[in-house]
Amino acid sequence: MENPRKIITYNRSPDLPFDRSINPYRGCEHGCIYCFARPSHAWLGLSAGLDFETRLVARPEAPAALNHELRAARYRVAPIAIGTNTDPYQPIEKTHEVTRACLKVLDRFNHPVAIVTKGRLIERDLDILSDMATRGLVRVGISLTTLDPTLSRRMEPRAPSPARRLQMIERLSGSGVPVRVMTSPIVPGLTDHEIEALLKAGQGAGATAASWIMLRLPLEVSQLFREWLVTHYPDRAGRVMARVREMHGGKDYSADWGRRMRGSGTYAQMIAQRFDLAAKRLGLDRAQPKLRCDLFKPPPQKGDQLSLF
Repeated sequence: MENPRKIITYNRSPDLPFDRSINPYRGCEHGCIYCFARPSHAWLGLSAGLDFETRLVARPEAPAALNHELRAARYRVAPIAIGTNTDPYQPIEKTHEVTRACLKVLDRFNHPVAIVTKGRLIERDLDILSDMATRGLVRVGISLTTLDPTLSRRMEPRAPSPARRLQMIERLSGSGVPVRVMTSPIVPGLTDHEIEALLKAGQGAGATAASWIMLRLPLEVSQLFREWLVTHYPDRAGRVMARVREMHGGKDYSADWGRRMRGSGTYAQMIAQRFDLAAKRLGLDRAQPKLRCDLFKPPPQKGDQLSLF
């Protein structure tokens, strides 16, 4: 357990479409081998490998901290992202319900939120999400990396199957929640041939927008991924890593702004063109409506002075 004094994390990254985020948990049970957040476990003195998947940290005081921060006189509203580091709807959420409690706070404040997940527990919160959606306060991104159940089970061992994620998109969109299909990460030599199929499947399930990010291998993730490749796809390991290095100046990863999410060079440009063409053909290239910020208002709490009007 961890009891943070502050839960909103701010960033100034030009690569990100948001400037603040919330992470209800540290570590992630899904065990996705490609997860760029794995090195963050080093801050706890734990490993980016098995510890990241098994030694999880819940933050039960996050809702109270969020309530306090949103009431600060200096706070200025803008969409909050949830799930940018570790999945807010991983299985531990079923017991701790930190994400649901944070959503309740945002709902009471009429605060806009964007959620990224591949966890089926998000369906539990359709009561809150569908209501927030009617006020233009929420949108969801569902990560769909492959349609191949065998590859998915190897690469994302404890995440819902591709078919189950498409059902999630269908249920969310059917409840009025705007959904974006995220073909992320695209893995050269393993999933890149599926771009068009992934977008078509997402659109067919009800997604109205799409996005993509190239495979990222920062710090310890590089070695973990290379070992996984040799174990499961030894015949493709060399080709996959050659493509990765081609996009990062001969290195496994480059953290340069503007390139770290998608790489650079001929191969990266080809992937971007394929994605753009497929998204346009399917009507997924439209920008989603902006989340509303004008409704934000801290709700009354015990001890507040009553208005005379």
